[in-house]
Amino acid sequence: MSKLYLSLQPSEAVVVQAAAQIFSAYVVSGRAPEGEEETWIRRAVEDAVRIARAVDAAIQSDGETA
Repeated sequence: MSKLYLSLQPSEAVVVQAAAQIFSAYVVSGRAPEGEEETWIRRAVEDAVRIARAVDAAIQSDGETA
């Protein structure tokens, strides 16, 4: 297996962490059956991005203009 190198931006890394937690919850709850992981990973990423966008819309961080 060849090595894969990733270089994620900080915001991408946060979304990866959220997606991993969401996917883990799907697995633990039995919603992501064996053999369907790719589908549920994609769904977890979409959910994490949706959450990130909602937070971004709701909160103005330091340095952001209105």
